[in-house]
Amino acid sequence: MKYKHLFFDLDHTLWDFERNCTETLTELYYHFGLEGHGIVSLETFIKTYLHRNEIMWEQYRYGNIDRDTLRNKRFDFVLYDLEIEASPDLTRALSEEYILRSPYKKNLFADTHEVLTYLKEKYVLHIITNGFRETQFLKMDSTGITGYFSEVILSEEVGWKKPDSRIFMYSLEKVGAVAAESLMVGDNLDVDIAGARGAGIDQVYFNPNRIRHRAETTFEIGALVELKGFL
Repeated sequence: MKYKHLFFDLDHTLWDFERNCTETLTELYYHFGLEGHGIVSLETFIKTYLHRNEIMWEQYRYGNIDRDTLRNKRFDFVLYDLEIEASPDLTRALSEEYILRSPYKKNLFADTHEVLTYLKEKYVLHIITNGFRETQFLKMDSTGITGYFSEVILSEEVGWKKPDSRIFMYSLEKVGAVAAESLMVGDNLDVDIAGARGAGIDQVYFNPNRIRHRAETTFEIGALVELKGFL
């Protein structure tokens, strides 16, 4: 057996970020009466948030904004994008409530428990995430997947964020693994796949939407259950 250690991304790979985010934003839309603030379309609110959130996470990954700006200013920019003038009290409340509610959402990608149960019998499993400690562990505990993983490596504690190859090299050393016997599973070609490849680690690109691309990957899957076909 070539591989001994499997590393997983969490958000968008195991924890279904878009579904969980949509549920949370829907709750916030009605809880805060956002239609009365001029946001007449829930769908537009969600679409705008997802777009702005991705922009800000990319800025955070490359050190252009800090953690507090990412967490506390997202809704300021979302409402700006929607051309809505809102009080700082509203955007602060939206940010705080989102952080309180979102990590408790329980949507995982299909077959996550089945696949992790299968893999844990054959490999040592770990998480590498750019997410924050107080939310990532809540997500894992809420969905019942914490026990599958031996180590959870958080970029904010390590000091390097994916795709920096140093976080992957640190992770190998942390768990006592070597690159040639390790495999990274993630949804982001630029962050998970390119980062792991830069550290000499084979990769599985999780591509549930079957997005066309020209990137080099060791494996590619559209559903987690496909991992059972070659691992």
